[in-house]
Amino acid sequence: MVRVTNSVARNRRKKRLFKQAKGFFGDRKNHIRNAKNVLMKAWANAFIGRKEKKRSFRALWIQRINAAGRCHGISYSKLIDGMNKANIEIDRKILAQLAISDEKAFEAVVVAAKKALV
Repeated sequence: MVRVTNSVARNRRKKRLFKQAKGFFGDRKNHIRNAKNVLMKAWANAFIGRKEKKRSFRALWIQRINAAGRCHGISYSKLIDGMNKANIEIDRKILAQLAISDEKAFEAVVVAAKKALV
């Protein structure tokens, strides 16, 4: 009886792993056991990084809104509170973009928020 191996699938699997481990240093790129462990860690960190990216962008938007708001004499928390009371539904990403690119529109939002606070 002929001995059957699974070499085609095995080689394809190894090739795929080594391709993903390209650029790693030392044995991590060309030894299957090391490459597999390092790739698992890399995928876990990539997943975490995708979540952290959203957090850091939101923090950046808040800093930009706060800085622009203080130029108009209102803090970030008061601006957001005033916007909620005035039923202005602009998310932080767009508000930060307004603060950078369209000063007049941001000033109009600030004025409306200040009116709603009083």
